[in-house]
Amino acid sequence: MTTTVNSVCSYCGTGCGIVLETDGEKIISLIGDTKHPTNQGKLCSKGRELHKTVDTKDRLLVPQLRTSLDAPFAPVDWDSALSHTAKKFADIIQEHGPDAVAFYVSGQLLTEDYYVFNKLMKGFIGSNNIDTNSRLCMSSAVMGYKRAFGADGPPTCYDDIEKASCFFITGANPAYAHPIVFRRLEAAKEANPNLKVIVVDPRRTDTCSIADLHLPLKAGTDVLLYQAMLHVLLQEGFADEDYMAKHTTGFAEVRDKALNLNLGEAAETCGLTPEDIIQAARWFGENKTLSLWTMGLNQSSSGTDKNNALINLHLATGQVGKEGCGPFSLTGQPNAMGGREVGGMATMLAAHRDYTNPKHRQEVADYWGVDSVPEKPGLTATELFSALEAGTVKAVWIACTNPIVSMPDAKRAEAALRKAELVMVSDAYHPTDTTKLAHVLFPASGWAEKEGTITNTERRITHLQQAIPKAGLSRDDWKIAADFAVALGQQLGQDWSQAFAYQTASDVFDEHCGLTAGKDIDITGLSYAALDEFGPQQWPFKKGDKPNQIKRLYTNHVYETHDKKAHFVDVDYIPVAEPTDDTYPLSLTTGRIRDQWHTMTKSGAVPQLMQHIPMPTVQIHPDDAQMYGIEDEALVLISSRRGEVIAPAQISKDIRQGLVFFPMHWGKMMARAGRINTLMKTSVDPLSKEPEFKHSAVNVLPFKAAWHGMLLMAGQYVDLGQQMIEPYTYGVVACAGQNFPVTSIDLACTQPLQDEQYKRLDYMLEQGQAFEVLTYSDKRHGIHRKAWINSDGHLVAVRWVGGDISEAKWLRTLMLEGTDVGDMRPFLLAPSSVVNTTDTKGNIICACHNVGEIEIKEAMASGCGDLETLKTCTKAGTGCGSCVPEIKRLLAEI
Repeated sequence: MTTTVNSVCSYCGTGCGIVLETDGEKIISLIGDTKHPTNQGKLCSKGRELHKTVDTKDRLLVPQLRTSLDAPFAPVDWDSALSHTAKKFADIIQEHGPDAVAFYVSGQLLTEDYYVFNKLMKGFIGSNNIDTNSRLCMSSAVMGYKRAFGADGPPTCYDDIEKASCFFITGANPAYAHPIVFRRLEAAKEANPNLKVIVVDPRRTDTCSIADLHLPLKAGTDVLLYQAMLHVLLQEGFADEDYMAKHTTGFAEVRDKALNLNLGEAAETCGLTPEDIIQAARWFGENKTLSLWTMGLNQSSSGTDKNNALINLHLATGQVGKEGCGPFSLTGQPNAMGGREVGGMATMLAAHRDYTNPKHRQEVADYWGVDSVPEKPGLTATELFSALEAGTVKAVWIACTNPIVSMPDAKRAEAALRKAELVMVSDAYHPTDTTKLAHVLFPASGWAEKEGTITNTERRITHLQQAIPKAGLSRDDWKIAADFAVALGQQLGQDWSQAFAYQTASDVFDEHCGLTAGKDIDITGLSYAALDEFGPQQWPFKKGDKPNQIKRLYTNHVYETHDKKAHFVDVDYIPVAEPTDDTYPLSLTTGRIRDQWHTMTKSGAVPQLMQHIPMPTVQIHPDDAQMYGIEDEALVLISSRRGEVIAPAQISKDIRQGLVFFPMHWGKMMARAGRINTLMKTSVDPLSKEPEFKHSAVNVLPFKAAWHGMLLMAGQYVDLGQQMIEPYTYGVVACAGQNFPVTSIDLACTQPLQDEQYKRLDYMLEQGQAFEVLTYSDKRHGIHRKAWINSDGHLVAVRWVGGDISEAKWLRTLMLEGTDVGDMRPFLLAPSSVVNTTDTKGNIICACHNVGEIEIKEAMASGCGDLETLKTCTKAGTGCGSCVPEIKRLLAEI
């Protein structure tokens, strides 16, 4: 017997509803929820494959302990794991005080999880040392909203997309990072061709497929661009003087600075033309403008100022609290908003209270039944790892995140974690780059195995229902935190059992709702039952509110500031924290790719999601490539003052000269030398404490390898790669195939391979089994190749070292086909095969239907000259639609 269960996607902050069909033990199918107001049944490529992340070989199923990082893990029961860690935590607290311990949690936790972690640390341990990976993505937006409006929260909603007449997309690539939001943007543009779309980005991304104007500004000059636009708005009479006079303060200083600005000089600094800035400003002022942004603004040492400079444009034109316009920060993680609501960060208090306000602190203390909550600010993400390095923080609990990949100056963060006396990690997966550095592992239930709520970008709360049983001995994160709290209280001679006596997730949610009473975030009218009956609802939702109302904030132009007015914020343009120079002449920026998520602990295990961009590459402008002697697809060494990364080059005119781009997803487990955050400087915004990820001064030069090789193996995945890549300078694991994956591992090294290393490679490829073996060797030219064929005549593994490794790529296609190699045996390992090895697919464009670039171009050549005809001919673009911008780009090249 099968049942259907409503849930929500656990990737980006869009918050797409999904419906799971389950037989009670496993997920049978997953589709988009047509009744969910956010996505109305649509899902992106990642969301369509989400169910494949639940039952994977790397699930963490039982608690595990070890005495040191050199010792192996040993499985234990929950009581042993909790008593062991509680004793160590208690000893540290009693000897060094509560600020010697910390929690580092995640925007992928549910609100209930966040709430219990926050309550335990701030209310009972007595420290504000709880921060989250949301610090790395959303904290500048939080501070920008708070400075302008007095409270944290986007005043807009998704329905504004259809009501806007101009989109100002800046520092964002929603085509990749928020694909379902981008589907709505595409549809709005198609329905209204007069709608203007401005995209501000140093790169020409797929989001530019709908742009009327692309502003490829120089990285880091956002504040100056917005001030230049304000200059034009004021000069040309677009200011809403009546709105500003009645509902804002602080305009005079901002006005004077904008009017005194030299437009030509500003344009030159931004790397733009004055004409383009004037056009952007006119469209902004003439229309109902919806601004959308993400990490391009937030992840900066001046991220808060960038947010406020943009919000100033909306205040100057009176475009706040009205339909179709406003400043709309697109949240990065599925529940970063929920974490902000419960105060789950070092600089926040629950329910949008201010930890510096004694009255607010006492309200929370009284609600939780404790004497007080701390007034001293806690350690933010980068500060926490610095404290671990310095030894002032002795123990840290990391939940549902992988900071050894995601933190800036990642090598230093890794060294800091190694110094800790106790590292606890709760996660659904092991190993990860971070779990490898843990002393204790807590198995956490996966998204389909737990119940709770998330809040999406437009403040909409959705109830996730549990779909399948918990894997192994895993527990919900809120349950782990509550059980640990009771054990810790006992070790400290306290009885905290009543404060953490939750029986269900609903108990936690109800307590959270009660704490919001009377605040801007008031959700006292919500419960699981209400969310199940009426569907997902936006906050605020007070007792007595009617369901399913579109809720924009500040429609009455009364704000949460002390004077109830919106505040202009006077900001200055500050150049990037680490300028380029002769040694490091290029600027490095990072970001997402379409089919991967964060550090790939989930999405990296799904073969379908590894096809579009199977390995990290560094995007570089042709002029820069020529200057530094770089060839397309050749390996390059990217270096900063903090480390080095190796990857193939992707030469492209889609990036401005002087800038290089690298995806942020790969850690050392998946790419031996591909952890890009090793290069990033720990520069933080002084207000939000958000690190700079959009600029680092780097050098890019050809990588001089003694050899370059490729390993292929059918039917295997990540485990093999984790073992393979460790000894080599460069190694990256990729995967191909819809249903029958082939692991592809690129390897290179500055030192020649020794016989013992060849034997190790061969043994791991053979996996101790007997195969027909073919070899080809030419030691003089450094060629050492081997192929393994099973009894059915299928190619199952290849070791290809030396020569042109591109000649081995056709063998991956042959392996995927799973057919008898037959007469091709003599030619499989030849330097230039005499058989037809033409690639019939090329780079996979459509992950849903496994359609490649070559197939699309062949269809175009045969007469499929428009999008709809191409969809019919190839099926590309008929799944999730995430590939449509790329198909449009190919069509534009005809």
